[in-house]
Amino acid sequence: MKKLFAILMAAMLTAVIFAGCGGSAPEAPAPAPAAPAESAPEAPAAPAEAETQELNLAIFEGGFGPAFWNEVVNTFGAEHPEITVNLQISPNIGDVIRPNIVAGNPPDFWNGTDNDQTGILEALIRDRGLLDLTDVFNGPQYDSDAPLRDKIIDGALESLKCSPYGDGRVYIAPGGVYPMALVYNTALFAEQGWDLPVTWDDFFALGDKAKELDIALFTYQGQYPGYWDGVLPSALASALGSDYAKIENLEPGIWMDPRTVAVMEQFEKIYTGGYLMPGTVGLNHTDSQAAQMMNRALFIPNGPWMEDEMKDAERAPGYRFGLAPSPAMSQGAPRYVNTGLGQFSIPAAAANPEAAKLFLRYLYTDEMIAKYAELNSEVAATKNAGELARPFLTEDIYGFFNVFSLPGAANINIGFASVPEGSRIVLSDELWNPLSDLFSGRMTAIQYCEHMDGIYQAIADGQ
Repeated sequence: MKKLFAILMAAMLTAVIFAGCGGSAPEAPAPAPAAPAESAPEAPAAPAEAETQELNLAIFEGGFGPAFWNEVVNTFGAEHPEITVNLQISPNIGDVIRPNIVAGNPPDFWNGTDNDQTGILEALIRDRGLLDLTDVFNGPQYDSDAPLRDKIIDGALESLKCSPYGDGRVYIAPGGVYPMALVYNTALFAEQGWDLPVTWDDFFALGDKAKELDIALFTYQGQYPGYWDGVLPSALASALGSDYAKIENLEPGIWMDPRTVAVMEQFEKIYTGGYLMPGTVGLNHTDSQAAQMMNRALFIPNGPWMEDEMKDAERAPGYRFGLAPSPAMSQGAPRYVNTGLGQFSIPAAAANPEAAKLFLRYLYTDEMIAKYAELNSEVAATKNAGELARPFLTEDIYGFFNVFSLPGAANINIGFASVPEGSRIVLSDELWNPLSDLFSGRMTAIQYCEHMDGIYQAIADGQ
């Protein structure tokens, strides 16, 4: 087990994270750009001890609850009594802080999600509203003189997730790393003697077998289509190969590529072929996940947080979590798993940015990395996180990382180029929201592709 864990964690944590950098191919990523040359900075000064300062945190409360953030606030506050830390945490934190951001009074530190559906992070990127954090990562670690950059997994800081303008400057700090793909019940598959599907033909053939048991092939978090980022982009990357970079770089025409249309037609077939669990589009995340755990559907897009989020939910006898990549169009094609990155950022208009930077550096200490695993069951985006996290991972959480050992499975990190400043388009809304129409028969696959092609063209035209 230890050897397997080391292999899997090395595959995930030290792989170059693909982020659509200038047309790089998923199969053969371009070398990460070098960090901008800077003289070694001195350690950022702690806030002045002469007066108490306030540090306002706005934190997304995910499936693991507030335990980690309560812990880190208490320990950081004990080490820095000169800083009063105010914690605001909510599952809807984006909507909660939106009025303050609009009013020019943002939090000092924000932890959002990898698939933020409020559009706030996207808007801050578009409007150059995030603080440049390059000095934090080129500077020393909280408890060491070594550069913080050296502790972060390779490729993360250079990815579009962290360097959204593609210039090597870091505006978003990486939090946890986690695989996102198709969650399934390993016990059910073992009981039925089913193999995981490799191609789309396999996928629908399995769906036909499931129908005989009155089990749907697929469901998803209908009210929150952003969960599709664990399934749709990876399926497109498999089909498009090196041209997938055009999806991430917002190049007009790529959505009308026959290969793109063919992938969308597979997703459309989930609805038209009767493979979608009835009522899916109207369900929230917990209701759809609960249904999948009761074997009402074979697959649901999700990640490792699902285990803790649903720990009190009723489930089929013997239910065990597993993770499978998106199907490929043909045998032998790579099957990608989107490795998500949690995201920490500091708004450019933050009232106390230096305290926020100090807090960010504190989050990367070994003590906090271990606590992150213990209380969040997640692996932080540092090179030593696998070793520190292993004692705190359940067997099912550990099992999620087995996805990288499946034949043809490969890691990919999904990211999109920044929409130009001044654009009125919220890319996440345009990308995910229409999927509800696709899965309720109000939109066809070709219509979805035409919609996205129009969005990419509008972005290129400066709209």
